[in-house]
Amino acid sequence: MNVNRRISIFFTLLMASCSFIAQAQNNSLGKNDPDAKAVLDALSTKLKSYKAVQAGFTLKVEDAKGKLQGSRSGTIFLKGNRYHITVVGGQEIYCDGKDIWTYDKSSNEVTITKNDPATQTISPDKLFTDFYDKDYLYKLNGEDKLGVRTVEEVELTPVDKTKSFFKALLYIDKAQHTLVSIKWFDKGGNHYTLDTSKFNGNAALTDEQVAYNKAKYPGAEEVDLRN
Repeated sequence: MNVNRRISIFFTLLMASCSFIAQAQNNSLGKNDPDAKAVLDALSTKLKSYKAVQAGFTLKVEDAKGKLQGSRSGTIFLKGNRYHITVVGGQEIYCDGKDIWTYDKSSNEVTITKNDPATQTISPDKLFTDFYDKDYLYKLNGEDKLGVRTVEEVELTPVDKTKSFFKALLYIDKAQHTLVSIKWFDKGGNHYTLDTSKFNGNAALTDEQVAYNKAKYPGAEEVDLRN
């Protein structure tokens, strides 16, 4: 699978942000880790205080040996359960909470799929929701440094072992209670690292900025996979 396709799948089924923030539970012993819960609670409270979000991101894909397979950068725009992701190089992703539109400039094609929360690992539209103690086991691994920031590392593992991933690491700014980075491990041996930057939790976004508009992509072929 080429890097562009792998990254596209990551964003449409995996990304931005943060269903595991809102769907965490327990540690490897099957009991709640109160320290991890306190970190996640603070993060969730901070995120839910935002009306709209705009943030830069860099996504890096590595194989099991740590060899870089590719990287992409872009911007996430999030308002309620709707989001718009722009990826440098010509990819645009929109979601209205029900459906997802993925535009590829190189082929001038729009792929339309259903937004299925059951298949997602990270879902930007879950950012403002709260599903604690349902889908994940969690534990606090301690503190670390990312640049000048002191971050707390929270490890999550899915309760559902049929999922394609087996572990995620969240790096949360200890002072600001914001998500700095996510590292994701899939069963195929790939590692995904998503770093955020220029985070604005009070972005002045209009509904039009996060909505798919067919008129913006004249002549684009639409491939509807919702049925």
